[in-house]
Amino acid sequence: MTDERPEPFFIAGAAGLDFLNSVATPIDVPVEWLASGNDLLRWLEKAALIPSHAARELRKNALPGELDTVATQARELREWFRAFVLAHKGKPLAAGAVRELEPLNRLLARDEQYGEVVANPLRLERRRRWRSPDALLFPIATALAELLSEVDFADVKACEGAQCSLLYVDRTRTRGRRWCSMAVCGNRSKQAAHRVKKVRRR
Repeated sequence: MTDERPEPFFIAGAAGLDFLNSVATPIDVPVEWLASGNDLLRWLEKAALIPSHAARELRKNALPGELDTVATQARELREWFRAFVLAHKGKPLAAGAVRELEPLNRLLARDEQYGEVVANPLRLERRRRWRSPDALLFPIATALAELLSEVDFADVKACEGAQCSLLYVDRTRTRGRRWCSMAVCGNRSKQAAHRVKKVRRR
């Protein structure tokens, strides 16, 4: 069966927000890019949050239903974190907000990351042990933690498109960005405003 879904969106400017955008309404119908375990693996590969060799191994070695269970956990994590972002976006994060992040900290505590010095050029790279399908949640948790620690929440916005649910970091000079994409939601809004003007002129 052909997958008729569009490609997932990576327009947010932060992997943690791209994860929240893994369910969206690009036109009129909501699209879920994490509907199954295989979907989750594909999305993580496209987001460059898992190396292809690890995805192949997990596909090959996972027990029946294991990947789907982790995809369900990923969707639950996404919706929990979405509520947090929507509650705090548009203003700097207060220090007290950390109390709401205990579920994320528990997940981060289970991660098995380690450092490895590699050559050409000599540098330290982060690696991860992919012992079980549960490990798929760890790069997501890291992306969420990086969003919290590296992005000013005053710059986190939701697209103003009528049916759009996409979130992004506004890094424009004036912080005046209103749309996930000027070519899609921005253009739709301009067309709608133009239609309203034409009706009023009649």
